[in-house]
Amino acid sequence: MSQVLSLPFLDGRRRGWITVWCTMLILAGLNSSFGAERPAKTMNFQSDIEFLQEYTNIILLRKGLAVVAVAPAYQGRVMTSTFDEESGPSFGWINRPVIAQGILSELERKGTLQEHIHVFGGEERFWIGPEGGQYALFFNPGESFDFNNWKTPAAIDTDSYEVVAKQEDSVSFHHFCNLQNYSGTHFQVGIDRTVSMLLENDLEVILGQNVPQGLEFVGYKSDNRITNRGKEPWDPENGLLSIWILGMYNPSPSTTVIIPLRAGKETDSLGRVNDEYFGPVPPDYLYVRNDTVFFRGNGLRRGKIGVGPKCSKGLAGSYDEVGKVLTLVSYDVKDAPFGYINSMWELQDEPYVGDVINAYNDGPPDQGGAPLGPFYELETSSPAAALKPNETMQHVQQTWHLKGSEEQLKELAYRLLGADLSEIEKGFVEK
Repeated sequence: MSQVLSLPFLDGRRRGWITVWCTMLILAGLNSSFGAERPAKTMNFQSDIEFLQEYTNIILLRKGLAVVAVAPAYQGRVMTSTFDEESGPSFGWINRPVIAQGILSELERKGTLQEHIHVFGGEERFWIGPEGGQYALFFNPGESFDFNNWKTPAAIDTDSYEVVAKQEDSVSFHHFCNLQNYSGTHFQVGIDRTVSMLLENDLEVILGQNVPQGLEFVGYKSDNRITNRGKEPWDPENGLLSIWILGMYNPSPSTTVIIPLRAGKETDSLGRVNDEYFGPVPPDYLYVRNDTVFFRGNGLRRGKIGVGPKCSKGLAGSYDEVGKVLTLVSYDVKDAPFGYINSMWELQDEPYVGDVINAYNDGPPDQGGAPLGPFYELETSSPAAALKPNETMQHVQQTWHLKGSEEQLKELAYRLLGADLSEIEKGFVEK
């Protein structure tokens, strides 16, 4: 596909994101031409594991009935998880056509989306920012910020990570890579990532009480670290890196993303929520009430939001009303003396004023066509890493999927997220 949608009337951030996703969504509808038909949607864990094991090595971490599936060839990403290995749901969105294309020859893949990114899916993957701007990692020096020049670095796209330790409930990876940013700065980066199962005691710490009887859950954390393996310090004038953890989850018509905010003056407005990635999100998909953000995760309309570090409580979640599943994602809150990475697709006035939590809802592009997934995403980022040689930055993210009765989840969501689950739908205003 040689033609890309041109949107000159939009600013750099909106134009960049819209161009990428429009092209990805259009190409997603062409899977049949690559010999892989899109299968019927599945959310069954066993079915996803059987499919994945046909194409790549999958390490299964277990704790009781709960299982987490990790793929070394896909940068040690968590592909999916469940609270019941035999009959439980699969929480990670798996892009079966793209994974199946991995066995095709380079000639057969030529001209596809894989020139820019391999969208394997998976509910928790390791990335490094920034994406755009004068310190971008996804553009070569001097190139314009448009999709034709956008390319995901191999270290976070196609490189396989080495397994350095493995136990029944944890696995550790190591990788080394060389990166160059848009300004020409070179980075020698050591990457270390450990995925480990979380225990009932860990959940009780978060809940502040014993786990309610009958509650089913799976929990895991990823400990992610980048180390400066070069001889020079990383400094803000030449560009800094950050750890960026993104997850793709299966949506449903009843799924809502919930993000609690620190108390502020703009309680009744969206002033603390950035919805400029794809243009303003309409009120039937986004609202703020009592210092809590509500954003649809139904996979029916494309949109993205972000929350900055001053407003974040270090926690985000989602609730599937029909499935009676509450998902929680938390990160280790730490000081950020150099700010947070800004990934805007343009030369920036404030390259270190960015978001720490993001949520994305997939859907058809405005111009028509098929969605990429559909899926929805929860994302967290570390502060900008100004590291001296051999210094390390760490970013830890925890993920939980909890299934229980409506009353159980209602109590937990109110205490943890500040959300009354029975009132969610009333806050969305029809266009």
